[in-house]
Amino acid sequence: MAQTLTTEARLARAKFRAWHRGTREADYMIGGFLDYYSEAWTEADLSWFETLLDEDDVDIMAWALGTQPIPDAFIGPQMDAMRKLDYVEIPR
Repeated sequence: MAQTLTTEARLARAKFRAWHRGTREADYMIGGFLDYYSEAWTEADLSWFETLLDEDDVDIMAWALGTQPIPDAFIGPQMDAMRKLDYVEIPR
């Protein structure tokens, strides 16, 4: 029987997945987005992000940078926020 995860557990799993993408650039873009916005997320926002995490890094980054068209499933206010890139902080 599958166990339903709490919102906190889902966020913890999403945070791990967002910050362990495989490249530093993707980690900062996707992980930084979660860190900056997730406190205000609704259930629908978290579900959107979990679905986004199933996509390839190169596609997510291309959508955020505007170099590829965004699939209909990801068009909306969260992708608009991701495309601003004002949440990315690169340590020196």
